[in-house]
Amino acid sequence: MSWNIRKGGKLFTFLCLYIAQTIPMSFFSTVLPVIMRQQQFPLEIIGMLQLMKLPWVLKFVWSPAVDRTCFRLHDYKRWIFSAEIIYAGIILAVSFLDFHVTPWLIIGLIIASFIASATQDIATDALAVVSFGKKDKSMVNSMQSIGSFGGAMVGGGLLLLLYHRIGWASLLPYLALFVVLSLIPLFFFKEKHLEKPISKEKMPKPNPDDLFGFFKQKNIWKQVVFLFLYNAGIIGILAMLKPMLVDYGYSVRQIGIMSGIVGTSVGCIASFAGGFIVRKIGRRTARALFAFLVLLTAAYFYLLVAMLPVNTATLHFGISLLWGSYGLATIVVYTTSMDCVRKGYEGTDFTIQTVITHFSGMLMAIVAGKLAGMFGYGTLFLIETGIAFVSLSYLLIAFGRKKVRHTS
Repeated sequence: MSWNIRKGGKLFTFLCLYIAQTIPMSFFSTVLPVIMRQQQFPLEIIGMLQLMKLPWVLKFVWSPAVDRTCFRLHDYKRWIFSAEIIYAGIILAVSFLDFHVTPWLIIGLIIASFIASATQDIATDALAVVSFGKKDKSMVNSMQSIGSFGGAMVGGGLLLLLYHRIGWASLLPYLALFVVLSLIPLFFFKEKHLEKPISKEKMPKPNPDDLFGFFKQKNIWKQVVFLFLYNAGIIGILAMLKPMLVDYGYSVRQIGIMSGIVGTSVGCIASFAGGFIVRKIGRRTARALFAFLVLLTAAYFYLLVAMLPVNTATLHFGISLLWGSYGLATIVVYTTSMDCVRKGYEGTDFTIQTVITHFSGMLMAIVAGKLAGMFGYGTLFLIETGIAFVSLSYLLIAFGRKKVRHTS
């Protein structure tokens, strides 16, 4: 089916939902460490702010509750509207508080807002799975990835500048209003916009297979290993990029432009293009092609610190290659994850797979810091190149033959 206005409207609806999740989260994650350091909080306490993101790691725990209560489009919309209104309400409430007076109350409210945002994400992902046919799933995943990159760029960049200009109390009400306005396209999302009517049978009583049944699917462990390995060849580079730029003498402003603006912009463009590429050449070919780009990226960074001149031009090229390959790889991860969901457990199974990817990323980021600290960036990037080669080799073996159930 050719792309038309109706499908464009569907994609815009999901883009609004995904970007509304990310912008407030990116803003709070960026501004809180700045405020706390200005108030002389210990670095150990500031480092603990990473725990605020735990709801997005643990959201698989309550994802079955969303799946079990969604039998019609109206049910998905109820979850999304409720979660987003709570999200916006908490953001508005925080605007009336002073961080100098009630820092821990504000942090607690922000964690609660992240729980609401994670719940919205479960319902949104589940609705995306049932709203698009297999051929078009890569396009809605482009919207998800663009929302993530664009939200990070706006929330961690533009809003940080506005915060310094107009302050906390003036900025947050507009942020809350934006979250509410992002729901408007969903209000007009009707049954006729679905690829096919939502059809769910009555589910059995809650049991452990709500979660663990995902791992009992035929051939599913191929997908699990793929999710764990696919981005591992560049996550360590992403984690150490900013410290490396500092070590090479670049200022905070220069790093913000190189990584925060140029890098994320390339990631957005690559994510958008990736949806069309996957739709055109198929999942299997795209998976191998993007894995090869990840390998090239890791190899380039090794050569950069080992042999090539390190200057603004070579760094910009590497950063663009890094964010571009990451944006493309994300589309394959999300699209194949949508292929591997059980009927009736769309939100749960997609959430489990994203958590596997996030866990792999956190683990690789921790290991990368230790490797870079002990042996230097060159050794880290060489190991990342090896991981990327293993990942490419694995998927060529595991997915190189004829299509199997759940994956392609």
